[in-house]
Amino acid sequence: MPSKLNDAVLGLGAPGDDPRNPWFSWSYVSQNTDTLLAALREHLFLTLVAVTLATVIAIPLAILAYRVGSLAGPILGFTGVLYTIPSLALFAFLAPFTGIVKPTTVLIGLTMYALLTIVRNTLTALRQVPADVLDSARGMGYGKRAMLWRIELPLALPGIMTGLRIATVSTVALVTVGELAGWGGLGELIIGGFNSNYYRPQIMTATLLCVALALVLDLVLLAVGRIVMPWTRRRAA
Repeated sequence: MPSKLNDAVLGLGAPGDDPRNPWFSWSYVSQNTDTLLAALREHLFLTLVAVTLATVIAIPLAILAYRVGSLAGPILGFTGVLYTIPSLALFAFLAPFTGIVKPTTVLIGLTMYALLTIVRNTLTALRQVPADVLDSARGMGYGKRAMLWRIELPLALPGIMTGLRIATVSTVALVTVGELAGWGGLGELIIGGFNSNYYRPQIMTATLLCVALALVLDLVLLAVGRIVMPWTRRRAA
């Protein structure tokens, strides 16, 4: 039996067959600009806060896993387990402690999901720093702390930025699931459109904004990477 979602997409007997319910409508956009912008701001806020928190936690964890090899497995395993928890179950687990309709519940979940990507990319990038470069640094008298800040982290920066870009785009998508906890940004409009007799203009407009937000944030991070790592531009040229 086709699902309600399939009905809406394929138009199989759904109210969306009505030509007055098109997939996109400039009229809907102009009449609901304030609502769309509010949802977009909430979506952006949740994404930026979650990725920032995940970065603050994940990079030190990756450095710890890099310095203490025996901890690499447990750290990757723990963040991997967090990533596999279904969002609905995670929000249900967090709700008794953080509240049902509060942004804290969504932010904790989003931060947990972003950890694995950033930890794994940072650790991989640190491990790929050439050994001869490290030997030269040791020969020049660099201590562990100076080598980390002046040699290893700068050389690992391209890999770290790649992890941040992937985590950011993934978080933009996952924020929509936050609607289950009452804070989903554009996800509230998408789900609301399905619950409002398959209101297609609302569903499609919110979806396009979600995709556009992911693309814009990815391009911003790409530009930031080119600014802080000018040597990668010369290498590409």
